[in-house]
Amino acid sequence: MSEEKQVTVHITPSTTIAPAISAYEYYMSDQGRSSHTVKAFLSDLQLMQKYFAPDKTLDSITTIDLNSFLDWLQNERGVPCSPKTLSRRITAIKSFFKWLSKNGILPLDPAEKVVQKTVLSPLPKVLNDTETQSALITASSYRRKAKPDVRPYALLFLLLHSGLKKNECLGLHLNHIHLNETDGPTIHVRYPTDANRYKERNLVLPAEWADIFHEYVAQYQPTDNLFPWSPRRLEYILEDISTDSRIGKHISFDMCRWTFALNQYKDGVDQDTIRQSLGVSKIQWRELSNKLGKLAEIS
Repeated sequence: MSEEKQVTVHITPSTTIAPAISAYEYYMSDQGRSSHTVKAFLSDLQLMQKYFAPDKTLDSITTIDLNSFLDWLQNERGVPCSPKTLSRRITAIKSFFKWLSKNGILPLDPAEKVVQKTVLSPLPKVLNDTETQSALITASSYRRKAKPDVRPYALLFLLLHSGLKKNECLGLHLNHIHLNETDGPTIHVRYPTDANRYKERNLVLPAEWADIFHEYVAQYQPTDNLFPWSPRRLEYILEDISTDSRIGKHISFDMCRWTFALNQYKDGVDQDTIRQSLGVSKIQWRELSNKLGKLAEIS
């Protein structure tokens, strides 16, 4: 019996909402959903559960019921519900009932005709080519000060050529870095939990990274983590580069990630290759690729 069938085997049309939500939580975790997604969806579904009577069964929930619940969230609950939060809650409901329908627990999906209210977040800020070069030149200039410091250049260079998230950068260990691979210097992005295993990947960096890495290790002599500092300390380093380069933008991990992705996109790199380099799912890539397309048009 498959894992999915084992999860749903005790759920029937006459089951009440709470046990079904518990089974769905197990399913989401087993599918490798991020802990943030699982937590948010559970909160949304438990809010729905509290709205209905405790003895309300799955097969008694209609599209009208779900729309009434959503109207209550927006207009009667008395707690602000932003468009972004509402959109996520609709997604949670649709995902939950689609799962029930797909597994034969419900013959019809009552959430199928609930209208999704998509909220498009603003386009991310990126560095153009001139700003990127200015930032890198500034970061490199710290290496020639009275007290040389290669750390800003090593950090910025790595982010702009890898698209790493902040937590991924902080999670890099020395044994994740290999300088003698056939394709060039390579970093192995690894996660400690099975739930995020699908995000793991190998990223090839420019040849220059080998010299930067050797200089950095000689100066700072890290023993385990590549960057053994707090997230805030690394953010301060990026802020210092922003100020000293006078580019008028606050460089962040997210800005570097989007700059990397946009450069790949504009260079004509295969979109699935970009997606895999970023470590995102195909569903997440839909919105990301749309934003990259718009950024490419205006850059």
